[in-house]
Amino acid sequence: MTSLIKKNASGNADDGDANLLINEVVGVPGGIGEAARRGRAAAYDSFLRGLLPARDGVALLAVGGLGRRQCAPYGDLDLVLVHAGVSGIDELAASVWYPIWDAGLRLDHSVRTVAEALSVAQDDVKVALGLLDARLVVGDQALADALINTAADHWRRTAVRHLPALREVTEARWQAHGELAFLLEGDLKEAAGGLRDVGLLRAISAAGITDALRPAVRAAHLRLLDTRDALHQQVGRRVDRLVAQERDGVATLLNLEDRDALLRRVAGDARTVSHALDDAFRAADRLRSGRSRGGNGRPARRPVARDVVEHDGELVLARTAIGARPDPSLSLRVAAASATTRIPIARATCEWLAAYCPPLPAPWPAEARAALITLLGAGPGLVPAWETCDRYGLVDGWLPEWTRLRSLPQHNPVHRFTLDRHLVQTAHEASRHAREVERPDLLLLGALLHDIGKGLPGDHSTVGVPVAQAVATRVGLPAPEVELIGKLVRLHLLLPDVATRRDLSDPVTIASVADAVGDTGTLDVLHALVRADAAATGPAAWSDWKGRLVAELVARVRTALDTGVLPEPPAPDPELLAGPLPVVHLTGDRVSVAAADRRGLLATVAGCLALHRLEVISADASAVDGRALVECRVQPRYGLPPDPVPLRADLRRAVAGDVSVTQRLRGRALASRAGGAAPRVVWHREAATDAVLLELRAADAAGLLFRVACALDEAGALVRAARISTLGADVVDAFYLVGGWPDDATRARLEAAVLAAV
Repeated sequence: MTSLIKKNASGNADDGDANLLINEVVGVPGGIGEAARRGRAAAYDSFLRGLLPARDGVALLAVGGLGRRQCAPYGDLDLVLVHAGVSGIDELAASVWYPIWDAGLRLDHSVRTVAEALSVAQDDVKVALGLLDARLVVGDQALADALINTAADHWRRTAVRHLPALREVTEARWQAHGELAFLLEGDLKEAAGGLRDVGLLRAISAAGITDALRPAVRAAHLRLLDTRDALHQQVGRRVDRLVAQERDGVATLLNLEDRDALLRRVAGDARTVSHALDDAFRAADRLRSGRSRGGNGRPARRPVARDVVEHDGELVLARTAIGARPDPSLSLRVAAASATTRIPIARATCEWLAAYCPPLPAPWPAEARAALITLLGAGPGLVPAWETCDRYGLVDGWLPEWTRLRSLPQHNPVHRFTLDRHLVQTAHEASRHAREVERPDLLLLGALLHDIGKGLPGDHSTVGVPVAQAVATRVGLPAPEVELIGKLVRLHLLLPDVATRRDLSDPVTIASVADAVGDTGTLDVLHALVRADAAATGPAAWSDWKGRLVAELVARVRTALDTGVLPEPPAPDPELLAGPLPVVHLTGDRVSVAAADRRGLLATVAGCLALHRLEVISADASAVDGRALVECRVQPRYGLPPDPVPLRADLRRAVAGDVSVTQRLRGRALASRAGGAAPRVVWHREAATDAVLLELRAADAAGLLFRVACALDEAGALVRAARISTLGADVVDAFYLVGGWPDDATRARLEAAVLAAV
């Protein structure tokens, strides 16, 4: 066969030509589903049989997807040419490999004797796993059987010994690729819970360690294969990462409602696979290490809680619990015992509880409520215990609302988890602050329910209140505590929003928060919930400066609640009020400037800081004794602090009116403008003592504060403070404009100036 296309550096065909050649030269059908995959395998088999002449002592074996007859539309071919030491094997191998490359197919190949293949498999567990999928395509049947049967027998005898090393490699892969269930753009093959993990389950089952390929796992596997088929067909080439721009097309090919339905299905299937693999590894650990035995030689049973005992490294029900009619709180008590002891629940126990544990009455009995709080406050053991119970449907019995929340994607890139996992993770993080509040039980329950309104129409902090209160009522809380749970849901974003978007020195800011919170006990719970929520969201949701701002707000509100007196605003830095002008101070994350009183100083300072790749978090401008003062809190935009010497020099020149610096600022800022969704301006009438608030919501960009401050200054507005809140790729910038409420024409003019600058 002549070479029809140009091969790339690895010897494989360029992806752009593969679609044509695979269909026309090899005749491999497209399509999605088990029948389509088997059809592709049959087409590949037919093609490969024409490449190897009949000859004793030589066999062509398929491994990987072709070996399992699970060929993706643009998958690789994994082939092993096995021989019995025949002469001319290199030439024979070349006569097979080159036509495959010429056909535009990706190829992973090896040439080995049976002894060589078994030797490599003994040293390389990945090769050993590959041989478990081997099947003969063409050639010497006896030779193929010798390798396939011997490799399978060797794996059964040595699997328990090899699994620790395999688990180490697997965990490294998980660390690199993340958890498929919680990723917006996960790798369907390599991420935890993906297709590669199904291969591990198949290998563990082949070793006879446990029944790892249960019906739910098989169904999840087929759906993941269908998703990969659809992804290949949508993109037109081999790709395993479910990227955002392809989700709509993949969902359509799979006849799913929308991209969120696709993500939820993938997340559910990945969780099923991950949970089964945890079970399988645990079974292997028990076989390898053994457990403490009783006098009869059987695994010892150790009581850990009422009706719950440890048996062979897992939690099972006591015999008395199985024999008697179970009480409705039993499943919660087992979950709490698992979370607090960090001992997993046996699969058979979960299945029994799902089948026979009666539903909880409304309101819950005190024992069930106590078990839930124990479960939520268990710390690191909460997440695995909750996930196990969720896999078997127990959580739906506790919280019927969980069905709507399960695997619901959160499209803001700041979030690292699906909604349900985020709620459980928040409860886990909240347990770290349980000793800081008067009612840790309400903190834990509030953490679990704080985002329960997401996925419903409207502001989730508002629409979630009646849902959370209904749960709290069903759990059995008294009316005042039900109201407090509703308040926590409604106000769970109040502290970070105010701390990062409002002037904390303004008495109106403190008074509004104090009125909303009502008492110091609620304030403490909200403060703990904010920190837990941020930790569960991801590293981009919190920072040292945000923590300091929230803590400062809490301290000021506490003073107001305790004394009834609003705290005085802090006085300007006295060093800015003395000495010759201009004054420039750089101290940690603070930049302070004093200059001759003039308009536009805030814009000039903001632009100079942007020029040196510093983000302004907050800025205050004032005039004292004929001096214009600007005090900013900053952070490096790209992680590395700037050189303070040129920064100080540029600030001095800029505030002194050096035109060359201003030109550099404008040129750099104009070059850094960012795209994105249309920006929006929101006005707040009574948010400040002596100013009105203009809030800009826009895409983040270097120099944005400089451009907007310049636009406001040129439009005649006087800015006394600015607060910058960045969340992912977006910002909410709040500008305090001195004076009373502007008329309609003035507001329209200022708004137009700001939007033009963005």
